[in-house]
Amino acid sequence: MSLPSLPEVHLIGGTRPEAVKLAPVVLAMRDAGLLTPVLVASGQHPAMVGQALAAFGLTPDVTLRVERGTGGQAELLTAMIRQLDELWQVRTPAAVIVQGDTTTSLAGALAAFWRRIPVVHLEAGLRSGDLDSPFPEEANRRLVAQVAALHLAPTPLAAMNLLDENIATSDVLIAGNTVVDATLAVAARRMPYENPQVATARAGSTNRLVLVTAHRRESWGAPLDRILTAVRELVARYPDIDVVLPSHPNPAVRAQVEAGLAGIERVTVTDPLPYPDLSRLLSEAYLVLTDSGGIQEEAPSFGVPALVLREVTERVESLHAGCARLVGSDPELIVKEASVLLDSRVRRDAMAAGGNPYGDGLAAARTAQATAALLGLAEAPAPMPALDSPATATYGAF
Repeated sequence: MSLPSLPEVHLIGGTRPEAVKLAPVVLAMRDAGLLTPVLVASGQHPAMVGQALAAFGLTPDVTLRVERGTGGQAELLTAMIRQLDELWQVRTPAAVIVQGDTTTSLAGALAAFWRRIPVVHLEAGLRSGDLDSPFPEEANRRLVAQVAALHLAPTPLAAMNLLDENIATSDVLIAGNTVVDATLAVAARRMPYENPQVATARAGSTNRLVLVTAHRRESWGAPLDRILTAVRELVARYPDIDVVLPSHPNPAVRAQVEAGLAGIERVTVTDPLPYPDLSRLLSEAYLVLTDSGGIQEEAPSFGVPALVLREVTERVESLHAGCARLVGSDPELIVKEASVLLDSRVRRDAMAAGGNPYGDGLAAARTAQATAALLGLAEAPAPMPALDSPATATYGAF
């Protein structure tokens, strides 16, 4: 007699960050043995999703075929909703997990809600308070919150944001951020660099590594020029640093980066890096200059301070904990704050000494257990313990 199959939970990802943050959940669900995780690639960025999942030995179980003509958000959203609805007509999951605030997340949440499938929102509760920044992500995550049955907040502050919006306390769990699980696991393997430019740049180098990323659309154009000006100044001022800058794949952005750093020694500009390469670079970095939300979350786990190349950030826990500083794209401020840390190892180490406010490496296990509990298959997990830091002193734990 065959054993009954476990309930399916569909995890929907369409971007590289989503794939990275969902992968540990898939592995944790497999380990727990209470649910069958099904990875659904939405078709938003299929190549990048496949590349990211490969770092964890995973491939999508289902891949949606999204035809894109205009490249607009409305076109993408409607195409994904239609295909998800068709999928769930014949293969209805017990629950759906969406991650973060992308168009994929919104499509998955709406399509599931309309079919009365419980929605679990991973990395819930981030808020900037400004619908224009980041756009359209701030609106996406607020909309997903309206239809989610379970809100897995990465931090106490994110949980407070949800409670302030009248989300029931019983529907919110501080789980931590699964990106911490992902980056710690991948970096620990110490895999050889896949990118040949990075491998060459790092081979035998005793210089301090400064990792720079400026991918967000808000950084393109004049802000990126200012950031590149700061990079040139830092390289000229500090002969013992190497800079690695993975560029956005957009041809215009790549051309702007290469023009801004042409002929500068000790600077390596690369294509977008495989996740193991990026995690290893982060683990070896002395300092990070970034506009990436994910890197803001990952860097504290390696004791690496981050200077955030944005005017506002919804990840204010980093600022409260002292492991990040907001510098925008002002080259004078970037150089000033970077120089403070490059001039003093003590000040650099002190910035990230309080630990990572975003996770303890157990977020995926909590997510798997919380989803099982939502379906009546397990007890609800305990929330992530709070850090003894200014952020947790202010916001407490649930």
